[in-house]
Amino acid sequence: MTVSGHSEASAGLAGERAASGSTAPFSAFEWMIAGRYLRARRKEGFISVIAGFSFLGIMLGVATLIIVMAVMNGFRHDLFGKIMGLNGHVIAQKIGDPFTDYSEVASAISKVPGVVIAMPVIEGQVMVSSSTQALGGLVRGVREADLKSLKLVADNVRAGTLDGFDKQSGIAMGVRLANQLRVGLGDTVTLVSPRGAATPFGTAPRSKAYQITSIFELGMSEYDRMMIFMPLPEAQKYFSKNGEVDVVEVVVDRPDDVDRYNALIKDAGGPSITVNDWRQRNETFFNVLAVERNVMFIILSLIVLVAALNIISGLMMLVKDKGRDIAILRTMGATKGAVMRIFLITGASIGVVGTLAGLVLGVVFCWNIESIKNFVSWVSGTTVFDPSVYYLTKLPAEIDIHETGGIVLMALLLSVIATIYPSWKASKLDPVEALRYE
Repeated sequence: MTVSGHSEASAGLAGERAASGSTAPFSAFEWMIAGRYLRARRKEGFISVIAGFSFLGIMLGVATLIIVMAVMNGFRHDLFGKIMGLNGHVIAQKIGDPFTDYSEVASAISKVPGVVIAMPVIEGQVMVSSSTQALGGLVRGVREADLKSLKLVADNVRAGTLDGFDKQSGIAMGVRLANQLRVGLGDTVTLVSPRGAATPFGTAPRSKAYQITSIFELGMSEYDRMMIFMPLPEAQKYFSKNGEVDVVEVVVDRPDDVDRYNALIKDAGGPSITVNDWRQRNETFFNVLAVERNVMFIILSLIVLVAALNIISGLMMLVKDKGRDIAILRTMGATKGAVMRIFLITGASIGVVGTLAGLVLGVVFCWNIESIKNFVSWVSGTTVFDPSVYYLTKLPAEIDIHETGGIVLMALLLSVIATIYPSWKASKLDPVEALRYE
């Protein structure tokens, strides 16, 4: 009985070392034979194809998981940053009476440890009209110092300036809103509010023209399309607030630990103040993001699982094809453990190399995701990431080291686990059975 080619050479070398008693777990000869089994001959081409598909499946599965989770992390981080960068983390409201003592309340709250700023705000819906267009907008009346303290706004002024904002009656407008109204810096728009003066015939809408003194771009299409900032004194006149505000928005240094600030802010504001934080106001939205993120992880993990199952089928076919090799190895002194380790190395190598290749592919893709998005848009002639749908103007990707490590570890574990049963089956074949296995 003979074995041809590489099988005979590998079996002979393994037998000599096994017979000499120099074998050790995962020794060089086991790695050599496993490497030769991975380089299938022409008649074993189908096994090689299965191994190739397993490799591609694990690589693409790991890369897809890394890319999708990075994009979802980036989307949540950027969206959270935009929302929290423009709105307060804690909202303090007056119960019952008009909020006229807002200056004293804001000053007392700003002294709470961990509070970055406490800013009085007036907010109202308006219709913004120019000579060519009329659109809906959201006016926020704020003080100049508070507006400049919002880095998201102060660092993204594209035209004009915020200096002297309190001493003028002009407004700051989002770039998308300005573009849709076809106006620019220095132009005049008319704001129309339904909350006007009371007359015997009902409430009359209030209409007033304002000059655009600055234009900003926050990077979140929803804000850039509807946000308008107005000096607080002017907003009080426009909305007939008579020296009062709607709320005091509080920005803290650690928004994730906002619970520990609520009681302190309430105590500082006094018994007539009630507070609620960003999690209560955006609970449904962020819960939906969390659920979607978890579901996507589970679904995409199935890609890696399917690729791992392909390793099982490929190894089972390899064990059947190498029955004669197993017989020679066992006859010449190789132990069951050595045979099992050879096939374990063979299958695990596919998973390990595929996982590492997927890691590299995923990380490189995330680093260049904006360029890839622009290229796909150019080739397809379509908008791949429409800001009007996805809120953000850029496709974000933020790689979490711990999460990426978990993905890699999961893929490696699945790859190793998938090889255990075929390797165990190979080690169970005794020389006589192995010779008849084919």
